[in-house]
Amino acid sequence: MLEQVAADFGVHLASLTKWLRLAETENSATARPATAPTELAELREARKRIRMLEQEHEVLGKAVPRPRAVRRR
Repeated sequence: MLEQVAADFGVHLASLTKWLRLAETENSATARPATAPTELAELREARKRIRMLEQEHEVLGKAVPRPRAVRRR
């Protein structure tokens, strides 16, 4: 079957095999690994904590007066 595909595309069988192997390697490297339920729960809690800290940072940033720039004459 690969021989026919290589012939149809006008490439050598070794080249086609090499390209297929490379594509499989790239696809497996970008595939998302399975995540355990405990990791999902931990990730969910971490994201919740990050949101809370971002809100606190925003509120505190508005509450603290900023120093004014001193103008020199």
